Amino acid sequence: MTVDELYQKGFEARCDGRYGEAKLFFMSVLGQEPEHTKARWQMGLIQGFEGDFDGSFETLRALASEHPSNLDVRYDLAMTMMMLGMMDEACTEFNAILEIDSTHEKTLQQVIYCP
Repeated sequence: MTVDELYQKGFEARCDGRYGEAKLFFMSVLGQEPEHTKARWQMGLIQGFEGDFDGSFETLRALASEHPSNLDVRYDLAMTMMMLGMMDEACTEFNAILEIDSTHEKTLQQVIYCP
């Protein structure tokens, strides 16, 4: 399978809640392309889905730092911050996203919870 096919299989498994299987696909992707942003992002999301919120935060924080224009990663980082009770930091991130894209729909839905 190509990297794109492996990623797609992993994404489908992640969406179906088959996290163990998804991780295997994403690890295969990362074995071929260690810096594959989407696979790293999905692995960070799975960490959170499996209850490792701190690990998810660290993974997403690193990705957002490396790829500040990736608003989907930054949004998921902000959502993870909210889950960790880091409301001020999450709101700062939501506002930063809206400075780049004032129409970012998911962010607009969440920023209403910010002071």
